[in-house]
Amino acid sequence: MKRTFALLLCLLPPLLAPTVLAQGRDAQAPIEVEAERLDLDDRAGTAVYTGDVEIRQGSLMLTGDRVEIRRNAAGELSRAIASGERAYIEQQPDPADPPVRGWGRTIVYHVAERRMELIDRAELHQGGDTFDGGYLEYFLDRRVVQARSEAEGVEGRQRIRMTLQPEQ
Repeated sequence: MKRTFALLLCLLPPLLAPTVLAQGRDAQAPIEVEAERLDLDDRAGTAVYTGDVEIRQGSLMLTGDRVEIRRNAAGELSRAIASGERAYIEQQPDPADPPVRGWGRTIVYHVAERRMELIDRAELHQGGDTFDGGYLEYFLDRRVVQARSEAEGVEGRQRIRMTLQPEQ
């Protein structure tokens, strides 16, 4: 058991390279993972966590019933996919700005692009502004939101709703 755990600790750093999962000050923070189960396939470049999963690194938090981490051919983290009844992602791109919070049945975080997809019962909060719909795509660096009522992975049609607060 101790040997398996030691081997697991050696294999995790390539899958969760801190400089790739989060940007800026978050990249210097340690990655903390809690889950009930881990299935790691180093050759395929995947780590699948199940059971009330919570991943944190600096201001980045990703939760779900299941979270899959994928690496590209160069060994860099490329994508994190969280799923469950209500998966959640949060990140504060800039210390001067409020955190961006998102929910959905599936969340896909494209690491290199710093882009998140919120799929099915999607909800996004940025400061006082809110967006709801079937599918929301948010570009963290550009602060661009794209919303759709229908998309792959969305049950039925979920109309887009948004509330924008006046500038202060």
